Amino acid sequence: MISKKIEHIAIKTKQASYELTTLDTRHKNRVLKELAVQIHKNRAAIKKANLKDVTEAGRKGLSAAMIDRLVLDDGRIDAMRHSVLEVAGLKDPVGEMTEQRKRNGLHIKKVRIPLGVICMIYESRPNVTVDAASLCFKSGNAVILRGGAEAYHSNCALVGIIRDVLKKNAVDPCAVSMVPFTDRSAMIHLLQMDRYINVVIPRGGEGLMRFIGDHTKIPVIKHDKGVCSLFVDESADILKAVRVIENAKVQRPGVCNALEQLYVHKKIAAKFLPEFYRAMTADHVEIRGDHQTRKIIPAIKLATDKDFGTEYLDLILAVKVVTDVRDAISHVIRYSSDHTDGIITKNKKNAGLFARAINSSCVMINTSTRFNDGGELGLGAEIGIATTRLHAYGPMGLRELTAQKFVVESDYRIRGG
Repeated sequence: MISKKIEHIAIKTKQASYELTTLDTRHKNRVLKELAVQIHKNRAAIKKANLKDVTEAGRKGLSAAMIDRLVLDDGRIDAMRHSVLEVAGLKDPVGEMTEQRKRNGLHIKKVRIPLGVICMIYESRPNVTVDAASLCFKSGNAVILRGGAEAYHSNCALVGIIRDVLKKNAVDPCAVSMVPFTDRSAMIHLLQMDRYINVVIPRGGEGLMRFIGDHTKIPVIKHDKGVCSLFVDESADILKAVRVIENAKVQRPGVCNALEQLYVHKKIAAKFLPEFYRAMTADHVEIRGDHQTRKIIPAIKLATDKDFGTEYLDLILAVKVVTDVRDAISHVIRYSSDHTDGIITKNKKNAGLFARAINSSCVMINTSTRFNDGGELGLGAEIGIATTRLHAYGPMGLRELTAQKFVVESDYRIRGG
């Protein structure tokens, strides 16, 4: 019975989590370095399993951008291996004292501790399996992985390698568990395991977030859709702006930090938009623009209101001409998913205003949205980009996978009154 199997997995993972709290940093780093070696040695098996997923995705008619999210080629396998080594090289947050003070004969400290058991639910990208496992392990958390059905074979291969490495290094392999069922009924059972799971971290689209919110009482740290935007101010360098936008939209259109909407100051629109359109056409990007944009580029489709709140995850971009920086800010606030938004400008006053007014998890100034990434921002790997503000916001690395407890010491102090 599926429910019994899920409960068994949750119980075993919870038991393994207690052991992780006692592992020292050298032991954890030794495991991670061995995992990097085994990912390299097993790349042929990883690619073989991944080919099954990619072939099936093609049969089902998934878009090129979605299939790109699935692919594990040599470059991405090397990237996984390097991310594991980066995590091994990062400071272990567990046990770190973040503050201390003395009061009424008490020595009061705050110390970082693991969250406990993390349930990681994610779609498509199998490299998340390795990132999540390595980050959770280094931060002392056990993890239950539930990847999407489209990456099932890839995830099985990766989790098998991880568990073998744990076992060989005298660590309970149940510290990294995987749900072996792909249907949603299994996810419902998993989300009821509040006795064993401390937090759920979902990565995926709006539908997944809504489903999880409807089916669990476990605390959820959402890693929601990325409706990312850039505003091209009137003072922007046109050619440099086009390069930034091209990178943000085209490099990997199927990821959450890819650009989805663009706002252009009306005073630069007539010069900027034709240059921008030439570059996007060469990159096979479909532009959907408002009426002002279509006056300058008549060949494009008319954008609807819905286009400006959509995460396309494809080579589609919504464009709107705005009157000034404050108008741009109002549109970003209206349509943004609080993931990544930015301004391209030479005007420091406007850049400062935009950065203060927009409270997305990462605000970019003259920078591609693609840089909102744990690796790029110095966190090593990331478990995802949190779009809620409790308790983490933005890329979640090792520190964000910890809580803090009080440790209070005294010389046999008792409380009066």
